[in-house]
Amino acid sequence: MKKKLLVTLLAASFAFTMLAGCGKSESAEGQARGETGSEAQDKTEEADRSENGSTQSGAEDGAGSSQADGSEGGGGSGENGSESDADEKTSGGQDKDADQDSAAEGEAGYVIPEVVMPSLEIPDSEAFAFVRDMKIGWNLGNTFDAYSDRTFADELEAEAQWVGVATTREMIDDIREAGFHSIRIPVSWHDHVDENYQISDVWLNRVQEVVDYAYDSGMYVILNIHHDNSEQFMYPSTEYLEQSVSYVTAIWQQLAERFADYDQRMIFEGMNEPRQVGTAWEWWIDPASEDCKDAIACINTINQAFVDTVRATGGNNKNRYLMVPGYDASPDGVLNEGFVFPTDAEGVTDKLILSVHAYTPYKFALQGPGESGSTAEFKASALGSTRDVTYFMDRLYNTFIQNGIPIVIDEFGARDKGQNTQARVDYATYYIAAARARGMTCFWWDNNVFEGDGEIFGIYHRQDRSFPYPEIVEGLMKYAE
Repeated sequence: MKKKLLVTLLAASFAFTMLAGCGKSESAEGQARGETGSEAQDKTEEADRSENGSTQSGAEDGAGSSQADGSEGGGGSGENGSESDADEKTSGGQDKDADQDSAAEGEAGYVIPEVVMPSLEIPDSEAFAFVRDMKIGWNLGNTFDAYSDRTFADELEAEAQWVGVATTREMIDDIREAGFHSIRIPVSWHDHVDENYQISDVWLNRVQEVVDYAYDSGMYVILNIHHDNSEQFMYPSTEYLEQSVSYVTAIWQQLAERFADYDQRMIFEGMNEPRQVGTAWEWWIDPASEDCKDAIACINTINQAFVDTVRATGGNNKNRYLMVPGYDASPDGVLNEGFVFPTDAEGVTDKLILSVHAYTPYKFALQGPGESGSTAEFKASALGSTRDVTYFMDRLYNTFIQNGIPIVIDEFGARDKGQNTQARVDYATYYIAAARARGMTCFWWDNNVFEGDGEIFGIYHRQDRSFPYPEIVEGLMKYAE
């Protein structure tokens, strides 16, 4: 029997699905960044985020994906963007000027839009119930994932080097009380391991301390390997595959043993945005490139090694939910024909989740304000704003969710572009409504950045424990149930 999910959203446009399926490179489902293939190739910015608070590498920077899409997480490479793919089952957009008179007004006078979304069938399984119960999540970004070439007298100083403040239990309590049921804790380990990839006790103990802040409050917690994507540690190519598997399995052997007794609210995510850093295709997939094909095949191997390693440690890890990404964690990274979903241990079913990042539409959500094509506008009632979101989500729904594979979009967001708060409210509300209608749970990327000319994604100000944009939080919560 299948559960039907009905969410409110202003409109319905089956027509877009037909347009989107025509393989337009502008369709926002392609890149994790949300950019078109040509835009992705033109990108020259550094993959990993710098200390000034620019969002992390790809997806935070706007992870790329195969050429045909434009969303942050990726989309179809050629054949995956076919009309029939998008047309199988879609839930459309909305009327261009749909009436929002009934929308709720937020604390500062911003309008929280009403969104009417057609119901879609969601598989009736424990895995989908689990993802549903995660409701909505928040990223503790630019924190444990921070890294540096310099050496600290106290390695714990690394936690605050990008955000300027160490995490407290009170901060996590604030996030929980705001309505977030889940938290993702990105961690870079490579600055904290010895030559045998053994993690420093000081670093691991501190990570566990913050994990416990959230876990003890009843939240779901995602722990991962984050900015360790380099030739020295993990790099998806045949040349570095043996080393990559060695590194990833060594880290997860230790983490799995450390958290073996935690229940299923503790979730492991194998890698963050695995990709060939520094190449022309770092943020998109060239279906004709042998290097891209090789990278995708290597990611399949590393994902399988991650699953096998965790399962072998026993305890609650035998049945723990595990998350795996495709190339650069984009939709394209899992929608391309080379991606292979890993096989779970014998007797274990429905315990694997796809991890996707999608800062879509790229031109609104992630592209710099001064760049050509960038826009600060998004309207939940306008098809021109929403179609890229519904397109990439429909493709994920058609390919995976209908076939029993759950998805968590554990990075998304829209950067501040000159105080365009109403547009961001519309975006947050629509995005969550669209995702929940398709059985997906989403996590906002928060890098604690609120000013400057970088990627401003902050919604919780950690220094003074405030929510500068309560209306965005309200929009996120409106359809999260």
